[in-house]
Amino acid sequence: MQATDNLADSRYARMRWNTPLSEEHAALLLRRLDVRPGARVLDLGCGWGELLLRAVAAGGVSGALATRGVGVDTDDAALARGRRSAAGRSLDRHVAFVMGEAAAWQEPADRVLCVGSAHAFGGTGAALDALATVVRPGGRLLFGDAYWERPPTPDTEQIFGPEVTDLPGLVEVARERGWRVLHLSTADQREWDDFESTWLAGRQEWLLRYPEDPRAADVRAELDDRLRQYVGGYRGVLGLAYLVLGR
Repeated sequence: MQATDNLADSRYARMRWNTPLSEEHAALLLRRLDVRPGARVLDLGCGWGELLLRAVAAGGVSGALATRGVGVDTDDAALARGRRSAAGRSLDRHVAFVMGEAAAWQEPADRVLCVGSAHAFGGTGAALDALATVVRPGGRLLFGDAYWERPPTPDTEQIFGPEVTDLPGLVEVARERGWRVLHLSTADQREWDDFESTWLAGRQEWLLRYPEDPRAADVRAELDDRLRQYVGGYRGVLGLAYLVLGR
């Protein structure tokens, strides 16, 4: 049976955002980011911009001091999803989604988000250097980045690259570049399990619905490999830190 739906759309269909983060944790981060009325908010590597939309709404969008936001990403489908979400919340006049490279963006903002996108700049240190040029004086940066909770196996380290460090090392990289840590929290195990499960879920459901589709074997192999890597490799080993930083 040939599937008539769009397999590509199922990839992120069950995900609220593309990072291990609960609703409660997201609310905490937005409070620490402290978006003020009239602020300009920038999300580099925004995906479909769920955190961006919430940050803009938190700042307020009525009156003369309306908060405005821009999300930048190279994924056209994700940007389209973000535009639909903005329109559904009557935020489309206040939030723009722009196709572009995160590392090429130069227009500064009062509040900047960069969660899981350090690789777009060439790594953690390069990202923190570049982001210093787009956070306005007195502004804040929400920076989400990976670290090792425990020493990885060689195979696991190969997946994520040699630059990943432990949490003290990540904090030190930020400090060396002139950032002050206004808030630090990390994804817990339930957040990680939910993230990995929802990353798989849309396509798992697609497989159950279309087991005879010509693409099913490749999709099944990809999902099985990812689940093996997670439960047998980086579960409880790879962490994700959320830092609210100021300069």
